[in-house]
Amino acid sequence: MKKKVSVFSKFYLSVAIGLIGSIGNSMATGSTQIWIPSTDIQGFKTVHLGIDNYIRTQADSKGIYGSGMYDVGVTTGISPFSKVQAEIGIDYLNMGDNNLSNAKNYDLHPVYFNGKIALPEDSLFKGAPAIAVGAYNFGTKTNLTNYNIVYALIAKTIPVVGRISAGYYSGNKTLLVDENGKPSNTGLLLSWDRAMPEISDKLWLAVDYQGGENYLGALNVGFSWAFSKNVSVIFGYDIYNNKNAFYNSNNVNANSFTTQLDINL
Repeated sequence: MKKKVSVFSKFYLSVAIGLIGSIGNSMATGSTQIWIPSTDIQGFKTVHLGIDNYIRTQADSKGIYGSGMYDVGVTTGISPFSKVQAEIGIDYLNMGDNNLSNAKNYDLHPVYFNGKIALPEDSLFKGAPAIAVGAYNFGTKTNLTNYNIVYALIAKTIPVVGRISAGYYSGNKTLLVDENGKPSNTGLLLSWDRAMPEISDKLWLAVDYQGGENYLGALNVGFSWAFSKNVSVIFGYDIYNNKNAFYNSNNVNANSFTTQLDINL
């Protein structure tokens, strides 16, 4: 649903292809559903601003409410081709760790990068699903913020039912771990989303799921309301798979309410 310049388009395209091509070597997100990536891509020359908040609705396993997460990101479409689309983005992600004396403070390294290449539905042949390959949460601090998540997705819109998406992701096994520090760096990506013109052309519904016992694993439900052609807001609720998984040096997961403001410039 999120759609989280031209002078430089050739440069940006080469960067995105390089990023995707480096998958074998190696929270910032591109266009997403509520939580997981989607096969959607920002249109060529479109600049998308996303402002996402995650507010805890319950105490964590330590009985502490603590801080949530805050993400401001810019994503731009860089491919002029209708059948092969691409985007790249950069995010500022704050995890609410106020202990600035801690060498493992994520908020001292808040910049993350993402990129994606996709084939829209019907691109390969009539009736073909959308296909996307991407990367996100490429941070700047080794073994602290370089989650280096790569993924592949397919999606198909079914009349009346809506769009069904399925895929798989893998990331840095040193950072994507369970509460015992054991690697949990892979998992399924699943989602359903649908515009609801029967109620209003401004309404969109979605449910998505990211597998894994790491801090990213979650079931998410929500809806979006378009306030204008270029401005919409997602309201969602996040139910994490593993409430004991750390997402920074001080806090562990607790369910959260999210608001995501999306603006296309």
